Amino acid sequence: MKRFLLGIMLALPAAGALTAQPAAAQPYPPLPPPRYEPVPPPPGGRYVWENGHWQWNGVQYVWVPGRYVVRRPGWSRYAPGHWAVRHGRWVWVPAHWR
Repeated sequence: MKRFLLGIMLALPAAGALTAQPAAAQPYPPLPPPRYEPVPPPPGGRYVWENGHWQWNGVQYVWVPGRYVVRRPGWSRYAPGHWAVRHGRWVWVPAHWR
């Protein structure tokens, strides 16, 4: 019985390797270049410009225009949203305050 279980335990990893699926291709096309957007004057001193960016809608990239956001009290730095590679895939990192 022990030999039988040992044989199964040794055979399972090998069987898994035979049925492993190939690595999936990158599901998204390359990111288009950013668009030029003229930055309008701020509506007041409490506002920070958030650049426009490309967003994947499930079918294609769509442009999200830039906008002014209100500065958060107590936070000194605004980190704009940006695309970054995480675990080998492109992901959108939303804008945030530091």
